[in-house]
Amino acid sequence: MLRRELPYHADSSMLFAKIAQRPWAIYLDSGRPGNEHGHYDIMVADPVMTLTTRDGVTEIHDQEGVRESDLDTFLLLKQALQQYPRLASDLPFTGGAVGYFGYDLARNIESLPAQAHDGERIPELMVGIYDWAVIVDHRQQQTWLVSCAITEARKAEWEALCALFTHAAKQATTAFSINSPVSSNLDVATYQQAFERIQRYIHEGDCYQVNLAQRFSAAAEGDAWQAYQYLREIGPAPFMAFMNLPGVQVLSDSPERFLQVSGRHVETRPIKGTRPRSSNADEDARQAADLQSSLKDRAENLMIVDLLRNDIGKSCATGSVRADRLFALESYANVHHLVSTVTGKLAEQYEAVDLLRGAFPGGSITGAPKLRAMEIIEELEPHRRGIYCGAIGYIGFDGNMDTNIAIRTAVYSHGEIRFWAGGGIVADSEGDKEYRETWDKASTMLKLVEHFRGDQDVGN
Repeated sequence: MLRRELPYHADSSMLFAKIAQRPWAIYLDSGRPGNEHGHYDIMVADPVMTLTTRDGVTEIHDQEGVRESDLDTFLLLKQALQQYPRLASDLPFTGGAVGYFGYDLARNIESLPAQAHDGERIPELMVGIYDWAVIVDHRQQQTWLVSCAITEARKAEWEALCALFTHAAKQATTAFSINSPVSSNLDVATYQQAFERIQRYIHEGDCYQVNLAQRFSAAAEGDAWQAYQYLREIGPAPFMAFMNLPGVQVLSDSPERFLQVSGRHVETRPIKGTRPRSSNADEDARQAADLQSSLKDRAENLMIVDLLRNDIGKSCATGSVRADRLFALESYANVHHLVSTVTGKLAEQYEAVDLLRGAFPGGSITGAPKLRAMEIIEELEPHRRGIYCGAIGYIGFDGNMDTNIAIRTAVYSHGEIRFWAGGGIVADSEGDKEYRETWDKASTMLKLVEHFRGDQDVGN
């Protein structure tokens, strides 16, 4: 293992800017120093292997060339990680898999109908295997460059990498711009129709909760790295990410952890319950208090806690799964949330990839029961979700893992930027309030669009 300390910068984006244009560059960003839940930033580029899954077929690029496999994507990833030694470290990541697991990867796990339009036209999974990384520890105010040096060529590159992050200037980017008004795939009337359909399903006993989302889109051009730098200024969150992948750039402003594995310890932190922030301190406090005392929001949160206890229980030791903290208030730039914490201990026969597959996609963004909720989502949402509501994160050679739920996430490809906002609908939900909540959740992305377009023209 090669390791060298680099100069520390509170704004780690200036380090990532040096590799942002490199192949498969990924920035897992804790949002700001002082973040309680994710004080490390992780930066990678130039993977030694990539896995790209489309329609159940995975294309694997490595030093031996290119090949395809129709084996289970998660099994292929597990096999790829097992090729490398498990090196213990005091750092959260010293090499391994980094990338995204799109919501529609669930089609490789469950049998789902195909009704929604695939407007994404991007892979369900894009993951690289990386043998070097930059790790920024904001608590200790330290930065490290680490490398497993898998090949002789990588060893020869070590000094050049050290010099790059110590001396090199930022690389030039193409200015990013939004070139059309934002449109949504669900106007008020269509959303209300879908809401009423979900209410009928609930009252007929099909389900208890369904997460319904609307999709926003606008024409765009340029390099979205510029847009991401603005996003992290206006809406810092603990599980942010930027990915510069072939054919697609991803900007995630997620506040929600999906699954973390540290040693054998497992944690998931579902979010259910939202209120908008206010610039008026008294009104802001009132909104927070209203959320904390809401029986509806607590019941909704508890439904998902129970679902996730079951999901992670598939891979955890018997009796180890517990809800450590329920209904904690967390406040972000534009919304207050209720967040619960569920933990467990990974069973000896399972690894992080098994846990991820067994719980995918996250129950907080599907509903309950999960499979029936996903079938209803496919019926009522006009477009497939793609990356949205999937997961972004890492799985290390050492077996550790941390992933977000890809909410508050924008996807830029094919000359268009797209982002989504949704919420869980239960028996006592009110359609107009649920619709308004989706706009509250989309407010940071809408602000980003306004900034890069220079007006506030948003249409349906």
